[in-house]
Amino acid sequence: MTPTLLAITFALTVTLCYVGLCATVPFRDCRRCGGMGYATKVNRRGQVKRGKDCRRCKATGKRIRTGRHLYNVWSGIHRDGTR
Repeated sequence: MTPTLLAITFALTVTLCYVGLCATVPFRDCRRCGGMGYATKVNRRGQVKRGKDCRRCKATGKRIRTGRHLYNVWSGIHRDGTR
C-alpha cells in the first residue's frame, strides 16, 4: 500500500468510528465536573464537600458530543428548508 492510500484508509476508519460513536452514545461526561454535575470542595478540616452545580452541563453531568451537535444542527436546517 502506498502511504497516501494508507492515510486515507486510516482517516476514513477513524471518521466512521466517530460517527458510530455519536449515533450510539450521543452524550459524554462533562469535562469540567467529571460527570458528577457539581464541583467538589475541600473545607479547612480536609473534608470533601459538595460544591456548586456545574454551569456547563447544567448539573446533569452530561454534554452532547460535537459530532452529534453538528448533525442536529444540519438536520434542523434541512428540515426547515424542505418544508
